[in-house]
Amino acid sequence: FITFYKFSVTVYMRITLITVGKIKEKYFTDAIAEYQKRLSRYCKLEILEVADEKTPDGASAAIEEQIKEKEAERVRKVLKDSAYTIALAIDGKQMTSENFAEKIQGLGIRICFLIGGSLGMSDSLLRQADERISFSKMTFPHQLMRVILLEQIYRGFRIIHHEPYHK
Repeated sequence: FITFYKFSVTVYMRITLITVGKIKEKYFTDAIAEYQKRLSRYCKLEILEVADEKTPDGASAAIEEQIKEKEAERVRKVLKDSAYTIALAIDGKQMTSENFAEKIQGLGIRICFLIGGSLGMSDSLLRQADERISFSKMTFPHQLMRVILLEQIYRGFRIIHHEPYHK
């Protein structure tokens, strides 16, 4: 007589945020910590920060492009080739929270989101991403965008698991 036991194995989705610049304000770090805690039951979340470049006052467009390219090189050093990469860009595709949840669910177990610095993201890094999404046609501070993205990822997992969340 042989007894077989069924073991359920939970494979956690791995979500990485690669962001340019550090969070300085405590209210942003508190919000990020709260969403990290909430997301821990749904996925393995990793937030990688790369240094931003100082932008001189009155910098020319050429100087700003050089700065964005330096930041992009730092992002590339930590970017994993195996992850589906989504860049947050003002010209990206806009979607509802439900569409975003479907996107997360359909992509598999490795997703990487890119958030540029105060000048945005270099064109070369935007082209390298598998997809671009936009949360609005408006411009948001990159520090606040991290909180908004984490909230939408959390909302997405609540939708995926048919759990209640504010509409």
